[in-house]
Amino acid sequence: MRHSTFKQFVLLLGMMLPVVWCGANGINSTDGYSHIYVKQGHVQSMPKGSTIQASINGHTLMVVFTENLGDVAIEITTATGALVENFWTITPNGLQTYLSLCGDYVITFTLPNGDEYYGEFTVTD
Repeated sequence: MRHSTFKQFVLLLGMMLPVVWCGANGINSTDGYSHIYVKQGHVQSMPKGSTIQASINGHTLMVVFTENLGDVAIEITTATGALVENFWTITPNGLQTYLSLCGDYVITFTLPNGDEYYGEFTVTD
């Protein structure tokens, strides 16, 4: 009986650890700024996701490119896919925009070679 209880505990712990880790991994806030983790979408060349840095502070979205990636297309949609805004920006510059509505959003970056990166974030009051 003890072996079965121990085995159930280990299995439960094994299932809970990724949930707790992923939940904690998405939270990074200092002075109201929350980092948006940029993930790889469709990438066919050398990954450049680390050169895209995005953060949200209240309703203000800020994006900085630390490397010249060319003309980058940026699209902001709601979590359900409705288009909110789209931009073209010349890198290594960045951009700043104001999102008036609270909710869950996705920002997608498309590089000139077709590589795509994205980040998910939430705007709260």
